[in-house]
Amino acid sequence: MNKYFNKLNEEEKKIIVDKGTEYPFTGKYNNHFEKGVYVCKACETPLYRSEHKFQSSCGWPSFDDEIEGAVKRELDADGRRVEITCSNCGAHLGHVFEGEFLTEKNIRHCVNSVSLKFIEGK
Repeated sequence: MNKYFNKLNEEEKKIIVDKGTEYPFTGKYNNHFEKGVYVCKACETPLYRSEHKFQSSCGWPSFDDEIEGAVKRELDADGRRVEITCSNCGAHLGHVFEGEFLTEKNIRHCVNSVSLKFIEGK
């Protein structure tokens, strides 16, 4: 049984299923700052609100908070980074970093644009 209800193209599968990474500064949401909600591309679970997004200049969309219960954290196999996935379907989102002092919350969810879908709103 497929845990993703949205059909994924090959690029999306490479990142969301196979835990790949899109090239920096290429994602459509890197410099996107409209009001709304970012949802999981695979299952459309709400993950981040636009007010969580900030400009980090790292090349990927960055968020300093998530919608409560939406994102799961797990240590990568190599033990060096913390992977973030959709808590509903397990889709790979990216990684989370702490201690960079880029925002008051001192956390950066570094997310692949390919893993997200934006829904405009208030």
